[in-house]
Amino acid sequence: MLAASAAPVISAQPVPPAEWAAFTAQFERVAAEGRLVGGSTLLLRDGRVVARHHIGLADESRHQPVDDRTIFHWASITKTLTAIATMQLVQHGRLSLDARVTDYLPELRQIHGGPGALDSIRVWMLLAHASGLQNPTWPYGSGAEGEPFEPTRYEQLVAMMPYQRLHFVPGTRFGYSNPAYIYLARLIETLTGDPWAVYVQKNIWTPLGMTRSYVGATPYALEADRSNGYAWEKGDDGAVTQHVYGRDFDPGVTIPNSGWNAPLDDLATYARFLLGTPLGSDERTAFDAVLARETLAQMWQPRVPTAGGDGEILPGEAIGLGFFVCLRGADAFIGHTGEQAGYRAFLYINPATQAAVIGVFNTSDYAHGDAPEARFRALVEQALTLLR
Repeated sequence: MLAASAAPVISAQPVPPAEWAAFTAQFERVAAEGRLVGGSTLLLRDGRVVARHHIGLADESRHQPVDDRTIFHWASITKTLTAIATMQLVQHGRLSLDARVTDYLPELRQIHGGPGALDSIRVWMLLAHASGLQNPTWPYGSGAEGEPFEPTRYEQLVAMMPYQRLHFVPGTRFGYSNPAYIYLARLIETLTGDPWAVYVQKNIWTPLGMTRSYVGATPYALEADRSNGYAWEKGDDGAVTQHVYGRDFDPGVTIPNSGWNAPLDDLATYARFLLGTPLGSDERTAFDAVLARETLAQMWQPRVPTAGGDGEILPGEAIGLGFFVCLRGADAFIGHTGEQAGYRAFLYINPATQAAVIGVFNTSDYAHGDAPEARFRALVEQALTLLR
């Protein structure tokens, strides 16, 4: 007599929280009020995607809808990659958080700041936006003919240094600085001999299996999935026009602070790594090889409050090492937002609940309504409630 075969085990489908419906409704309202072309959002719990929501088009001219494969630009969320790369060097004993940056990049001494001020900048200050360096990478933003979107070579930044100054005494407060992360990338390149993009590919994306993440021009195999970027702008005459950035654009030397392109699923893998919730033993091994949990925890310790500082993202937050720490009662949400070439994005995790929320639009609104920035921040605040 044959033994009865065991019934197959069927995994229960993840169920999104009750708040998900209200959040996606708000996501759609923000898009409608700002005439945003397309967007996507995703919720992760215990390493599994429990819900995702797509709206609109990835590319208007091609009538291409946003879907699971759509590749977005993640702008300043890229800074978290540069921070992790820096902390890998710290973890492996090749760099100290208290090292003087000018020992590696002596050209920074050309910036005006008073006797010894530039030599007082430490590596941790670059990571925590506490260096006193300026916020924008490029001071030219009028869009006049001949102006590049961003500087294309490091030498251009060096040439501008004698005409820059520190905005505050290094280490004393918060002041968001895009160039700080370019200098961190330069430091990584100096220590390892690898270009930033090669280093990140070898030491973060490949070990984590993030096979559709890249910077610069889109690979041929992924071109069909690439989103376009848009912005609504109001001219001096009050006329509202749509600026189209193109499916590919050159972020120039700003790639280490804002160059990451990827679909949501790669960001979900990244969030699993940050949370330490792998899908299987192989992924656990990869997570541990990229960065130790205790090193990540060190990065999430508040270093400097952002209140009143240039570039504050959300009220009541602080900056750690490459990540913002947003305190809401007993909850501590860790993450970053991004904005470049029309894209607006956010990624936040709650290590205590093993949850993450990721969202992105391919359009920036500078023209519709009185407070497009307030609408985006309110949406991020609502996203945080999903992580409790």
